[in-house]
This record gives sequence, C-alpha cells and structure tokens, in this order.
Amino acid sequence: MPPTATVLVVGAGIYGLTAALELRRRGHAVRLFDPGPLPHPLAASTDISKVIRMEYGADEDYLAAMEVALERWRAWNARRPEPLYHETGVMFVTRQAMAEGAFEGDSYALARRRGHNVERMNAGKLRARYPAWNADRYVDGVFNPAGGYAESGRVVSQIITEAQAAGVTLHERQALAALLETGGRVTGLRTASGETFEGDAVLLAAGSWTPHLLRALGHPAASAFRSTGMPVFHLKPSDPRLFEAERFPVYGADISHTGYYGFPLHPTAGVVKIANHGDGREMPPESKERVVTAEETAQLRTFLADTFPALADAPIVYTRVCLYCDTWDGHFWIAADPERPGLVLSTGGSGHGFKFAPVLGDWGADAVEGRAHAYSHKFRWRPEVRMEKTEEAARFQGEA
Repeated sequence: MPPTATVLVVGAGIYGLTAALELRRRGHAVRLFDPGPLPHPLAASTDISKVIRMEYGADEDYLAAMEVALERWRAWNARRPEPLYHETGVMFVTRQAMAEGAFEGDSYALARRRGHNVERMNAGKLRARYPAWNADRYVDGVFNPAGGYAESGRVVSQIITEAQAAGVTLHERQALAALLETGGRVTGLRTASGETFEGDAVLLAAGSWTPHLLRALGHPAASAFRSTGMPVFHLKPSDPRLFEAERFPVYGADISHTGYYGFPLHPTAGVVKIANHGDGREMPPESKERVVTAEETAQLRTFLADTFPALADAPIVYTRVCLYCDTWDGHFWIAADPERPGLVLSTGGSGHGFKFAPVLGDWGADAVEGRAHAYSHKFRWRPEVRMEKTEEAARFQGEA
C-alpha cells in the first residue's frame, strides 16, 4: 500500500462506513459503493437500537476492545448535538445460580477481575427495582452500569454525513458485479451498471450479503460465512412507565438458553423492542422468507408470559428479520486475502458487531494497510474453521 492509496469500499453498513471514514482520515482517497439507498433498509444496522455491552463471558479480548469502544461511544456523544448512545446499564439475569463456565458467571468474574463496577443481581433486587420482571423465574445475574444501547440507524446516518464531509466519495445504488485483477492482484471493480473503478485495494464490507456476493464472484471463502435471520419485535405496552429506562435496563433474559434480549421503552418511538440472538434461519438478505413467522411470534408470546407478564398481550406493532453475517466461530473476519493481494474483507459481525463501531474502522483500515493490531489473531483469514457451536458465549443455539 502506498502512503496515499485509492481504496474502494464495498458496503456502507457499519463495517464499511467506519473503515471508509478512518481510511480517509489516514490520507487515502476512498470511494464507497452500496447497492441500496442509504442507510440501506435491509442492513442489520438500520434499526432503532443495538446493544452496547461489555459482557463476553470469559473472552477477555472482546471485553478489552469494548473498554476502548465504550469510551469512544461517550466521546461521540460529547461532540454531537444530541446523544445517540444511551447509557442505561445492561443486565444479564439467569433462571439458575450463576456458575463458572456459563456466560453470566464468567462475565461477572472477568469484569470484577478487570476492575469494573458490576453488581450481582438476585430475585429480591430484581423484584424491588424492575417490577416488569417475573422475579420468581430469574434468581441470579449481573448488572453493569456501563453499557446500554445506541440508536443504530441514526448512528449510521451520522457517519454517512461525516464520511462525506471528510471527502469520501459515495456511490449510492451501485452494486458490485466483478473484481478487476491484473497479474493476480485485485486492482479495481466493475459495478452492475458497467462502470469500472481502479484502486490500490478493495475492501469488501458487505455484511449479510457477503456469502452470496463471494459465491457470485466465485470466491472459495464464500462457505466461511452464512447469512442468518433473527426475529425482531416492537411492542406497545399498556403501561409504558414500567418499561422506562430507570425501571427497565437493556437486558438478556437467560440469553444463552433462550436467546431473548431487549431494550427499555424507546424515547421517541414509544415501543419496547425484543429480539432473539439465537440459531435463526439461513437465508439471502433479499429473500421473500425474510418475515417473522407465526411460530417465532408464538415463541415470543410464551417467553413474555413467563418473563414480562405486563407484555404478554401487548400488541406487536412492527416486526423485522435482522440478518447476521455469521462466521463459524462467531468471531469477526477483518483480514486481507492471502491469495488475492489487494482484496480485504471486513465482515462477520455474527450479531455482535455494531457495539464496536468506534473501533471497527481502525481494524478495517489496519487490514487494508497491512498493519497488525491486538486482535489480528482473532479476526484472521481462516476458511478452514468449521465449528458446531459459535464461541460467542451469549449466543443461544439449540432448544430452549
């Protein structure tokens, strides 16, 4: 990479946008391509909220990275006219006593070891502080005052504005059709409209489109990724006060066994968002099956009756299917292609990438420039990896 290179970034989701902005700040000329209107309505990040949490079980790498990211979320808030990150605290509670080797127990132990002010929860505290919860069912857990949620769609819109102001050239509604290669090196791309663009590197940050795009390009790494859909629900509570942030923080409800997590009452939308961080359904991003099913809705109702009785019959006012770009091990994939110089991937969010937005751009730009960082080993190029279960400890896979 020359000191001032031309980088073509494919995908204007949170991975592509943050990398494009950071590359521009480092002095590179950046063109950003996306097939949809921006923010893209089908992108995972185009939503009202995403969890910002430090809890990662026993995985110290992600916790250490989140310590940096969280400070940057706060700094982002400080320089904006209104906050887009809301520090409500994050609570993970369980239906059994926390134990070593379980997500909640390991998260609590690691946070304490690293000096974080986390509090152990129990049924009595839950009942006294958070009356919407069925405290008879959730007997243990951890509350961390650091963390909360970001208004993800608005964050994406803000970064688009910042990227354009920094000099990133935006090519909206321009889909990638082919990579251009010269002498075994990727030297540019051709769009579906037939235009060609040359560059010193192509950064592919296509989110849940990644496996399908790589397959269309004939790239052998396509099988390393899956696009997996998760149900998302917005509910209108009859008593909104129960679900205001002071009484209802961001949470995971025995998440590694149920998959369910959620948010307090949204300050402007007036809804309570609940989603599932589970095994999901594999599908292309633009599939006609990308709708919440009757079975998924019935499963939610069962969960609500058991966990939040006041929401058991609340009307569902909106649903969507959020698509993850899953890797087999659940770790991000931010690395250069060792067999195609000039091609770099920044993807593989696996349902937990957005919270790292303030540092994702650094990692993507480092991969383009060929720089190592503290997590290069975790995000390396690894098409050989095949696992039965993701290593992301909060992720539910299997029967509840």
